[in-house]
Amino acid sequence: MQSVVITGASTGIGKACALWMDRAGWRVFAGVRKEADGDALQAEASERLTPVLVDVTDAASIAAMAAQVTEAVGDAGLDGLVNNAGMATGGVLEFVDVAELRRVLEVNVTGQLAVTQPLIPLLRQARGRIVMMSSVAGFSSTPMIGLYAASKHALEALTDALRLELHPWGIQVSSIQPGTVATPIWGKALSFAEEVAPQYPPEALRLYGPLFDSLFASLRRRTNRGIPVETVAEAVHHALTAPTPKVRYVIGRSTKIRVWIERLPDRLRDRVMIGRMPKYGG
Repeated sequence: MQSVVITGASTGIGKACALWMDRAGWRVFAGVRKEADGDALQAEASERLTPVLVDVTDAASIAAMAAQVTEAVGDAGLDGLVNNAGMATGGVLEFVDVAELRRVLEVNVTGQLAVTQPLIPLLRQARGRIVMMSSVAGFSSTPMIGLYAASKHALEALTDALRLELHPWGIQVSSIQPGTVATPIWGKALSFAEEVAPQYPPEALRLYGPLFDSLFASLRRRTNRGIPVETVAEAVHHALTAPTPKVRYVIGRSTKIRVWIERLPDRLRDRVMIGRMPKYGG
């Protein structure tokens, strides 16, 4: 039986991936942060799915997860790792608390490598695969999501380096780049933004008011629509099972449009993006 570790499996994309791979007959180690989340997930899955408690920002938690998986798979090794755990954040860069940048990098970048490192020997044993859950923000940065985009750009850099470094052992490394996906992450981001916005100085709201309004409107739209999580789970399944997986999976029509925009000359690209932005700063 093939086995896979999937982090951030409590809700959204991670949960969809865990259930998809479970239905595909894989042994799934579903990373969750709370026992209750693991119980709820297990109730929807087969006995092949095992919840494992892991916080990607806590070294002891990661070590315990790796030890549990190592004992369970034994000499067979690990066939897949899906680094899905992550968070969304944003803010205007002139005034954002730099502690928020450290927080998102710790979760979306450092945590991904911290989880990957102890599992590489198991992946080497099975000639397994690694899937990084990136984003359209991994190649396209826009106003108000600079912090999140910085983390996903960095994750893309780790992905490219890992793919080359692990090539001698046949470990394939793929990046999943969806646009807006219908998951709870956007509701969480909206709640965070509504909580943090009043903490900005009045000068920030005077200078960037329309951008703040645009961010709130965008987050509200994203909480109600987006790519189905199953579409992303299907891409993850392909990355784990296809004879030749893609290096990058660009998912969603809007994401493919952004790819086209990012290929424009820089100044033209900026004019296109500015044309879509609210007017402010006059």
